[in-house]
Amino acid sequence: MPQPSSALLTAVDLTRSYGDRTVLAGVSLAVDPGHRTGLVGENGVGKSTLLRLLAGVEDPDSGTVTRPPDLGYLHQELPYGPTTSVGEVVEDALAGVREIERELESAAAALAELSDAGVSERASGMGNARSDSSGADVDALTAAYDLALARAEQSDVWGADARASRALAGLGLDVIHRDRLVSRLSGGQRTRLGLAALLIRQPGALLLDEPTNHLDDEAAEFLASALRALPGAVLLASHDRVFLDEVCTEILDLDPSQEASSAGRTGGTLYAGSYRDYLRAKRVERARWEQQFAAEQDELKALRRSVATTARNVSHNRERGNQSKLLYDAKGERVQSQVSRRVRNAQQRLDTLQAEQVRRPPEPLRFAPPHLVRERATSSSPGRSGGRRGPRGASDGTDGLALWARDVVVQGGATEPDPAAPGRPRLDLRASGVPSIDLAPGAKLLVTGANGSGKSTLLHVLAGDLQPSSGTVGRARGVDVALLEQDVRLHDDARTPRDLLALVTGQDPADRPHVDAHGLVAPRDLDRPLGMLSVGQRRRVVLAMLVTQAPDVLLLDEPTNHVSLTLAEELMAAVETWPGAVVVASHDRWLRRTWKGDVVHLG
Repeated sequence: MPQPSSALLTAVDLTRSYGDRTVLAGVSLAVDPGHRTGLVGENGVGKSTLLRLLAGVEDPDSGTVTRPPDLGYLHQELPYGPTTSVGEVVEDALAGVREIERELESAAAALAELSDAGVSERASGMGNARSDSSGADVDALTAAYDLALARAEQSDVWGADARASRALAGLGLDVIHRDRLVSRLSGGQRTRLGLAALLIRQPGALLLDEPTNHLDDEAAEFLASALRALPGAVLLASHDRVFLDEVCTEILDLDPSQEASSAGRTGGTLYAGSYRDYLRAKRVERARWEQQFAAEQDELKALRRSVATTARNVSHNRERGNQSKLLYDAKGERVQSQVSRRVRNAQQRLDTLQAEQVRRPPEPLRFAPPHLVRERATSSSPGRSGGRRGPRGASDGTDGLALWARDVVVQGGATEPDPAAPGRPRLDLRASGVPSIDLAPGAKLLVTGANGSGKSTLLHVLAGDLQPSSGTVGRARGVDVALLEQDVRLHDDARTPRDLLALVTGQDPADRPHVDAHGLVAPRDLDRPLGMLSVGQRRRVVLAMLVTQAPDVLLLDEPTNHVSLTLAEELMAAVETWPGAVVVASHDRWLRRTWKGDVVHLG
């Protein structure tokens, strides 16, 4: 891609490999002042690697990087020793501004001193003795002062302390005393302090890797506003779709588009505009891909038919009448030549199209029909739905429900969730203002709430693998329930994705070559031990099992964690149209803002 001369941050044909695995190949970019580029792509596509190369933390195997001298990079670990105080981190971030302020004061003092000397000379009657060199000194000092003043205004020297206070308050750090040591901060507080230091410093170019991790909604909105106000260039990688939409002026997708792949380009595709604009462009791209594939398949069928039938229908071997026999000597050779050329051209086009045809667009993620829906489709006698009745037939209010929970309380158990409040239960529906959860077949429910409010606990109770201390939980007869946990806990499992998928489908362990991973697990990963896969890959395996199993009630705990943005979009689109019941617990702001079902909030 062309490199604008105004770009603060550029990369040309960057390549990086680790062993025999190429992570980046031919990536180029240019980020201008005031532009904010979002990096997206499948997990493992090289977003974090690209940021490290741009920051100079790692060197590329080939390619070049141009960066400003005051580049800022959000490190995974705060780059300060454990004995550094919060105040010292803030002062270090202000060091550049303080230096500019000292330069301005020094220039002003030098100019004032020379001016005072001139006044004294004129008062003593020696003003006419002023030399040309003295005039040159005044001009030089004036120029130096003007330059220092311009730098001070550009760096907002006089508003630097207020900027520091706003950054600390906006990121929830104003409650921490400036004397607190870095070693006494939590991991989330250290990350936020690193962000605050960068916002205070205001570097010419800023690199951020998942900057909204550890931020609540209010802090994430403050960060988005602060980044929009920065005059420099920003490049960030994030799974926070709301953040990408609010901040970015363009999106760089490191997954090559169909057009780029066909042209042999592997460096990603740049889309102008916000995340919503990117989604619209991807939908158009997908429709164009599907149309091209369908048109090529139609042409292939026609060419195969032409090659197979043209020569037979028009060949010289056809039986000829007397008139044809008389004309054949004159015209036969010309007709045969035309037929041969027509067949040859069709064959050449067929060969070319078969070699260069676009691949079939992958099928969007779809869940199979739920267990009871499949049963009803194959049985003329529908099973009895849930609900219990007393001796006189009085219902307990659960008729027609697939799953329910009433007045559930779960105490701390083996692990106390809040050491500061040891008597506080892990979950108390009534105290949260949600005395009951009633889920009808096909219902869609989103559960929100702060960390520690009991969202994950509620899903485990509904799944039946955690018994409440009090209250009631039930499900209709025959209802199948499955849970996607936040931590799938397969990091030390020696089984393979193929083993688990075969287990779900009931295949014979000795004969499991064919399993459907629904495009969620790469073929090369099907036979790798689960312990060798990443967190995101293991989560995809479990999701593929759920897609295959298709229970009547699907419980999803933070389903968009550790998955790509593309999969997150497909997953929630599949959930929205699926006929089964779904309960989702999530912090994902985009998911919460686009959710179309019911919502309960645990206080």
